[in-house]
Amino acid sequence: MTLTLSILDLATIGPGQSVKESLDGSVELARLAERAGYRRVWYAEHHNMASIASSATSVLIAHIAAHTESIRLGAGGVMLPNHSPLTIAEQFGTLETLHPGRIDLGLGRAPGSDQNTMRALRRDPMAADTFPQDVQELQGFLGEKTLIPGVEATPGKGTRVPLYILGSSLFGAKLAAALGLPYAFASHFAPAALQDAVRIYREQFKPSAQLAEPYVIAGVNVVAADSNQIAQDLLRDSLRQRVQTFFGKDHVFTPEEADMVLDSPQGHHLREMVRYSAVGEPAAVLEYLEGFARHADADELIVAHQAPGTEAKLRSAELLGQAALV
Repeated sequence: MTLTLSILDLATIGPGQSVKESLDGSVELARLAERAGYRRVWYAEHHNMASIASSATSVLIAHIAAHTESIRLGAGGVMLPNHSPLTIAEQFGTLETLHPGRIDLGLGRAPGSDQNTMRALRRDPMAADTFPQDVQELQGFLGEKTLIPGVEATPGKGTRVPLYILGSSLFGAKLAAALGLPYAFASHFAPAALQDAVRIYREQFKPSAQLAEPYVIAGVNVVAADSNQIAQDLLRDSLRQRVQTFFGKDHVFTPEEADMVLDSPQGHHLREMVRYSAVGEPAAVLEYLEGFARHADADELIVAHQAPGTEAKLRSAELLGQAALV
């Protein structure tokens, strides 16, 4: 089968790596993705996470767009309740104006952070309740008819930046279907409801001005390497980093300690988060992804290359591109 592949770049900051080195690595990854034939690269809004450098998502997209030529770039996603729809319309309207035909806007309703960080963001705890209305307001600002009389987004109006609803539950599936928008499911870290959500989305989809038929993007983890053993070792290192991220705010885990956590009930939860993972040599990874695409009933896969470190991540992306996109 022919796969449409994209990349979710988590802009991770590896052990001993600076933020600048992480962001430079994101530029390299986008350039490689452009050469290899990936459809798009997305970046996610996370806050107060020492291991992720994509918090200022629109700024990062602008930087990488200036260092690439044709690949689509976007948010996967902007956590809309953290912002006013007008502000996001202006930001992404600017991006679309500067880089026409290359910008996507994926939208989520989670905070992308913890409770203390929500307060630091000045986020209203009830903001998620108005997510559907905020999406429609944003659509109006990016289209020709604002929903708030006398208020226009400049830049933004008329740019029609394509919107995508992100989700890991049935709520996002139903909203994307009702609004006639593409749906991206976060199965790379929240796999449980994947099939139910996609089924409901396809059953309830209503055509819109943006989209005539349902379109599903499913997230999946990838560690491609020159040998199966190298890939398995890289996966283990990636899981150890997750232990540090989730449990190590006041403690730096040794590899042995991290492995003990991974073998515990808490570690089982971390492993379950990455249930959908293609790990191994390129042919095996491609075979897994083809099966996963059928399992997810997905039109496109967005892969999170989980190999730790810029060099290994670039190699993973390169190997998959050679196997699947040439």
